[in-house]
Amino acid sequence: MIEKIGIIGSGTMGSGIAQVAATAGCKVSLYDSKREALQRAEQSLLKILDRLIEKGRISSEEKQRIHGNISYVETLDALSDSEMLIEAIIEDLEVKQELFQKLQKIVSKKTIFASNTSSLSIASIASVLKSPKRCIGIHFFNPAPLMKLVEIVPAVQTSEKTLKIAIDTIEVWGKTVAVVKDTPGFIVNRVARPFYGESLRIFEEGIANVATIDWAMKSLGGFRMGPFELMDFIGNDINYTVTETVFEAFYYDPRYKPSFTQKRLAEAGYLGRKTAKGFYNYKEGAVNPEADENVGLAQKIFDRVLVMLINEAADALFWRIASAEDIDNAMTKGVNYPKGLLAWADEKGIDWCVTKLDELYDEYREDRYRCSPMLRRMNKEQKTFF
Repeated sequence: MIEKIGIIGSGTMGSGIAQVAATAGCKVSLYDSKREALQRAEQSLLKILDRLIEKGRISSEEKQRIHGNISYVETLDALSDSEMLIEAIIEDLEVKQELFQKLQKIVSKKTIFASNTSSLSIASIASVLKSPKRCIGIHFFNPAPLMKLVEIVPAVQTSEKTLKIAIDTIEVWGKTVAVVKDTPGFIVNRVARPFYGESLRIFEEGIANVATIDWAMKSLGGFRMGPFELMDFIGNDINYTVTETVFEAFYYDPRYKPSFTQKRLAEAGYLGRKTAKGFYNYKEGAVNPEADENVGLAQKIFDRVLVMLINEAADALFWRIASAEDIDNAMTKGVNYPKGLLAWADEKGIDWCVTKLDELYDEYREDRYRCSPMLRRMNKEQKTFF
């Protein structure tokens, strides 16, 4: 087992990963160039551990053990004895490459380099290393201590040994692993695009307001948050950037086309909860749109978004991005979907999926609504995913 972990970036994600590793018994060096950021990270961790004590989930001794496993460091040299490095910094390829170039001069020749990127190419990140076979993607979901799923993404350069160590380490940390091909968005950030994109399209067409669409997805689909609530929670700047990145990375495939509505909100600084205004207004006393609780309208909205999600999941399987089990695990354990999308397809019927998609394509004549060959093939052969 990997015992010494170096984590670069003490923000919410980096701190969360540090907590997970320390809880599992690893010695963690959490790096940030800003002392204030490290102090905030330490205070935040102590508050989290205190809450866990109050809930009876850990003892005071356990708190001390976890806290004692983490060192807060301000120099990259302090990471020199790390057996694995995990970067959790800004989503900028050049910045990540520059960081790894510096670190490879500091750490052992056996150290594994891992990126927590949610959408950037692991092959590109690895390309700057003298030994790219030791580089891999290890993508946690926020909040890292609570979310069970971790996407592990081997690059074309990654060795089998590195992959095995990464899988073994993350499983020892108590997480569910989904091994994913190094493609834009991996599983979750690719497959989830229609949850936002198709909901935005429905809104932009004037079919329903944001509250009605959110209500439809929660009441009929069982989603914990509606798409507009979730975009406001994530941040419209972040959500838009991920969509734009996936769109560009897939050579401008219309299935991932970003929304001007969300772009304008981001440009205006209406980012959601963190600015108290997004699709909803979060200021005290603000008036927000009300949901039209028309079941017939809600059903049309839900069916349209769901079938687009299913189509994306089926296409990920068609292109062998991951196994059917890993795709469904990714969506239920990575972003808390009420069901796996491929299992949902079996439940609704493959014929239903194909028919719904063909209806959308016939109406719009846009490649956005093309049915995945996987669904057509399965429908013809009368097969199911599970």
